[in-house]
This record gives sequence, structure tokens and C-alpha cells, in this order.
Amino acid sequence: MIKVDRRPFARYILIALVLCLMALSGCGAEKSPASGQMAEEAVRPSSQDQASKEQDNALREASISFFAMDTFMEIRAFGTDEALLASVEEAVEDLEKRISVTVPDSEISVLNSEGRADLSEVPARMLKRGLELCEITGGRLDLSIYPVVRAWGFTTGEHRIPQQSELSVLLEKVDYTKISLSGSEASVEEGMEIDLGSVGKGFAADLISGMLTEGGVKSALINLGGNVQTIGAKPDGSLWKIAVQDPRSAGIIGVVETEGQAVVTSGGYERYFEGEDGTVYWHIMDPETGAPARSGLISATAIGSEGMYCDALSTALFVMGEEEALSFWRERGDFEMILVTDDGRMLASAGLRGRFSAQPGSGYELQFIGEGK
Repeated sequence: MIKVDRRPFARYILIALVLCLMALSGCGAEKSPASGQMAEEAVRPSSQDQASKEQDNALREASISFFAMDTFMEIRAFGTDEALLASVEEAVEDLEKRISVTVPDSEISVLNSEGRADLSEVPARMLKRGLELCEITGGRLDLSIYPVVRAWGFTTGEHRIPQQSELSVLLEKVDYTKISLSGSEASVEEGMEIDLGSVGKGFAADLISGMLTEGGVKSALINLGGNVQTIGAKPDGSLWKIAVQDPRSAGIIGVVETEGQAVVTSGGYERYFEGEDGTVYWHIMDPETGAPARSGLISATAIGSEGMYCDALSTALFVMGEEEALSFWRERGDFEMILVTDDGRMLASAGLRGRFSAQPGSGYELQFIGEGK
């Protein structure tokens, strides 16, 4: 009998929210204006009053939480109101309707069933970037792995262990280079199917960040489960503190201090099932084998300026394993990472020294790697 993980919903949240403590300062007393200025001052606030009002607006917090993309999402933004956040929620829900493979008439579902589709602007932009990320990661991320993931039951909830002969047939159609995109026209080879889910939350976080920034928000925390994205620093100017979850427990392994960046974690503990022999099978697949990636890593975190990039990297790094991930980090030089190995080591890239601190008593040995490159 196959045992399925039934942990509390909170286990899906890989990275904990930050507690933002703010002290609001009052305004000092002002001198009374001269009698000749009374009427004018009544209709025109003083520069000090205006500055105080702007400060109050910047500190005003609005928040929203909702469920989308199979994830509990929560957004805290400062200097705005609920109206902008409501439009953000609508945008995410619209995105899900257009790209989800579980929505029969979504644009990606149409592409999979008919072999071609005329994509609207956002899904086309998402697919284009997704294919770029497949190439950047050398195929460790592959958008065409969907039929393999489905064969293991991770998309249906009916978990099973496919025969190697079945996987061999499915792997013949796993090749992101066979996905074509010309403008808005997308097509795949016969028998191929794609899924943008591996980069979906990262793209959504970028979408949300862009909408909030355009709306004048300079400080926000966007939490989409294992994907956290920040806009600026906290309202008091201090860095956001993002906790990274322990892949072996409900605790944390450490805290990253950051501003204006995405922090994305992938791990085998997110979605998995246990076979009759006690073997754990997780949802992160190796595109070369068609089986759960066994790279020696149990968690991979990517930190950088783009949510979709970090989303792709967290998956790709998990598949790569320690040595290849370190070489890739050295080659790219545009992100930081935290790798947790199955032998109890916690490897943080050199750029995180002074920004990442290990949780006391976590049981992992922290090492900073790649220093001096």
C-alpha cells in the first residue's frame, strides 16, 4: 500500500513570513501661525504636515490572502490600500485560468491537446522566459516533463511507481527544444505536453511585484508558499528576515536577510509519497531518468532579483546536486544559493556571508562555499 504524506497545510509553506515590528513616531507641536496666515494655512498644509502625511501613508499596511495555484498566498504591502491588492488577486486568478493544465480550456491545455495554440500576451511571455530558463539550466529544468510527473500520480493524487518501460516511452517526448514559440504561436511535437507549473509561482510573484511597484508601493512582502519575494526593505529601512524551512522537520534551518529580492526553496518534502518498501518518492523529477531526482540534496534555495529565475533555479539546483550546482553558480554569478545535503550539511554560497545565519540547534553543519571563486 502506498502511503501519502498528509502533513498539515503549513508544511507547504517553505519559507516563513517575516514579523515586521514598526514604531510609529508622533509629530511635535508646531508654532501658531501669524494672524495673517491663518486662512491660508487652513487650506494649505505646512510642509511639515505634508511630510508627516506622506510618512503615515508609507507606513499604512494593506494585506490580502487567497488560495491560487494550489498554494496559500499572502501579500503585505505598505503605502497602498486593499483596492490594488484586489486587482493583484484578480490578475493571479486570471493567470491560473490561462496556464493551468488542470483547467481543461486553459491556453496550455489547448496547446497540449491540439499541438498548437495562439497564446495571449502573458502566457506567451511566460513560455518564452521558461524556455530560456530551460536552456540556461542545461535542461535540468524541462517544461516538457509533465507526462512523466503525471505518470507518477503527482498531478492526479493517484500515486504510483511506473515501470521503467513506461518511463522510457514517456522520456522520448521530454525535450524542451522541441517546443516552438513564434510570437504568440506555440506548438509542440505530437505526443508532447508541457506544464508551466515549475515556474508558475515565480512568474506570479514577478507579476505581483510589478503591479505593486507600478502602484507606488516601495515596501512589500509577497509570500507564495515556497516562493517569497520582497519589494524594497521594511518600512523602517531594515532588511526583511526570511526563514528557510528545515526539509526534515517543521522547524527552520536559518534566516536570510534581504531586500528587493526573491527567496525560493524547492525540496523533496513538498510533495511526496512512500512506497511499500519505505522508499520516499518526491515530485521533483530528473529529466534524464524520469524518476525523482537523487542528487544528494534534500533542499535547494535560490536568491536573486527575479522570482521566475529563482523558481527555475531552485528546481534545477536540486536536480544538479552539490558539485554541478557549485560550478553553475560560479559560472552564472547572478544569484545566491543554500543547499541542504542528505548527509546533514548546509552549504551557503559565499555572497550570503553576513546575510544568512544558521538556526542554532538545527543539526546541520553550515559551510560557506565558493569563496574566492
